Amino acid sequence: MSRYGSGFKEPPWVIGSSKEVMDWMEATHPKKNRKDKVLGKKYLTNLHVKFDFDVPQKEIETKGFLARLSGKKNVEEDFNLLTSTKLILRGLAKAKFHNIAKIIVDNKTLYNHPEKKSDLKKTIYILDNFSEQLNNGKMIEVNSVFNDSVKCTAIIKIKRIHYFGEHSVDILIKGKIRKDIYHTFLNYLHEKIGFREYP
Repeated sequence: MSRYGSGFKEPPWVIGSSKEVMDWMEATHPKKNRKDKVLGKKYLTNLHVKFDFDVPQKEIETKGFLARLSGKKNVEEDFNLLTSTKLILRGLAKAKFHNIAKIIVDNKTLYNHPEKKSDLKKTIYILDNFSEQLNNGKMIEVNSVFNDSVKCTAIIKIKRIHYFGEHSVDILIKGKIRKDIYHTFLNYLHEKIGFREYP
């Protein structure tokens, strides 16, 4: 029987002091800012991810006198630059990146809007306007900005044709990024794209 005469049994903490009640509530259902302090958000700094798509490769003729002299060989990988770029940008969107600052295809700037704060998802659809350049292109570079409590920039280079020993995808994340956000991005890539990762 409860102290108020009802037939319901009261939880033991109801009888305690208000401080004990608040301590119990905070321990079982912490506030978001308290949860962040308790869990301690972990940040990763200046990450560099390189990988190749799991697709057929073929050796092609090396152009350029110095490249031939040094014995470097060119490799062409059999993947669609437009589709691959869209997949990686969707991974960035999953990881809460919002802004695409710049898109460069074969050293030509196709998109340059660092002032826009949330254009990533729209940019994925805008890429269709550049489908001709991307389908015939050898390399694309995308700069994306993430503004959390700290700012970080992802520089993504995707090369269909590259020197033997280089990788088709090179992602450099400059600045600090939360560990959970980075793993969300990486898990998306593992799930959607077959690739071989390198240290």
